[in-house]
Amino acid sequence: MRKYFVIWGFASAVIAASLVARAGTGEGSTSRGSGTSSSRKVPTFTLDQAILTALQRNPTLLIAEQEIKRTKGVIIQIRAQALPHITPSGSFEWIDPNLRANIFQSTTTSGTTGGAASLVDSPPSQVGAVQALASPTPRPNATNTQLSDLTYNIQVTGTQLVFNGTTWPSIRGTFFQRDSAYFAFRNTLDLLLATVKTQFYQVVVNRELIKVQEQSVHLLETQLKDQQNRFEAGTVPRFNVLQAEVALYNQLPLLITAQNNYRISKLTLAKTLGLDFEPRRGENPPLEVVGEMPYVPRTIELADAIELGKQRRPFLKQARANVLNQVEQVHATWGQYLPTINTTGGGEWVSSSANSSWHDISKGWIAQVTGSVPIWDSGEIYGQVKQQRALLSEAKITYDDDVRQVELEIQTAYSNLQQNIELIKSQEKNVELADEALRLAKARLDAGAGVQLDVLNAQVQLLTAQTTHLQGLFGYNSSLAEFDRATGAQSTYTESFANLAPRATRSKTYDTSSGTDATGKRKKISNR
Repeated sequence: MRKYFVIWGFASAVIAASLVARAGTGEGSTSRGSGTSSSRKVPTFTLDQAILTALQRNPTLLIAEQEIKRTKGVIIQIRAQALPHITPSGSFEWIDPNLRANIFQSTTTSGTTGGAASLVDSPPSQVGAVQALASPTPRPNATNTQLSDLTYNIQVTGTQLVFNGTTWPSIRGTFFQRDSAYFAFRNTLDLLLATVKTQFYQVVVNRELIKVQEQSVHLLETQLKDQQNRFEAGTVPRFNVLQAEVALYNQLPLLITAQNNYRISKLTLAKTLGLDFEPRRGENPPLEVVGEMPYVPRTIELADAIELGKQRRPFLKQARANVLNQVEQVHATWGQYLPTINTTGGGEWVSSSANSSWHDISKGWIAQVTGSVPIWDSGEIYGQVKQQRALLSEAKITYDDDVRQVELEIQTAYSNLQQNIELIKSQEKNVELADEALRLAKARLDAGAGVQLDVLNAQVQLLTAQTTHLQGLFGYNSSLAEFDRATGAQSTYTESFANLAPRATRSKTYDTSSGTDATGKRKKISNR
């Protein structure tokens, strides 16, 4: 497994330990792993197995991992600007000896003959004067000089940045970019855990709703058969049979809808887990789940939960990293006002024009120091500084709004938890009462003291109570998963993952508690 998956294994171990009490019956008998096979070769998942599979296969999490790798590449790229660069270069040229001889001969004979007129057309008077003054003795020329047909030039130079005002702030900014990608990875992981839990419980509740609908259909079928028997015996009118048939056929669409919702919820969970479509399974479900809908009440202090969320949420730490990165971008832009000094050094080897032998080359060293400083740029750098300052202000405002967003998410999840707790408590007793009311209505009808409408109404009331109770259980567990995500308690991190955790997490750089501002400094307490 790749080195980045160590975070998944650690987080999953913590999650699995916390889910032992919640996973419901039947989970302990299933083997560990990404899934086991049922008699129909359909993968079967408990809740912790579904989470482990999502951590390994979910594409959103894999993309977040690649983003960390990309930011590491940015660090290497920007850091290279401050390190030496060595560049070898060379040229090689070959000219056919015949072509070189013709060119050389035509150019060297221009001093003794009038053949130069073919190259430069001079006035006749000037040409005649030159011929009259020409010496009868031939002048020596270089027609016997042989030029080498091979020429080459080799150069090796190294450059080193000595000083500027932009590179070092840019390098520091890239480290904050890496930190931002790391915290985005953690935020994606927490969101994935909450999503898998919610979708898993959605499958469970839809499965239970099918059972409720099937039980209701079975009772209505029994009621219809009983009324038909009574009608044939002449004790009830035909109206009772029709009424029972209408009630049954009105219930069947609800069962069909529940079955379809169950199928869709399993498909949705399979997509989140990263399971591919298998053509051989046909219309069979992509997976099966093992587990029940747990209910483990939890005592929660809202104020403590909000403070815990501010301290632990990677969402806020990512926003802090973005602010610190933008601070360095402002410094890098200001650094353009400072001088830039570079050094260049190396050696050069040039071949002889008459001999291509390596022993006859000309060689030497090159050394150069260059510097520049902007004196007047008509406000170009100043305009860039204003832009970066505005972006920094935007990042700080975004951070403050993200803090309020965390507070809102925690309070919303807390309110939903309270609602669902009250809903569960109210419906637990209501299911018992509705079941007893249905039993009494059937007994009265059998004794001839009641009417069929009472039985049908009691059946509807029981179905409503059972459905509401199941929805309350699902709402509680999904709200609890969202509450754990919003407070940062979804998973535990040690901040020491190899090649993954930012170095700055070992300090107070990412302390996002209530007493710090967007840049990590302690807030000033007003006396007002």
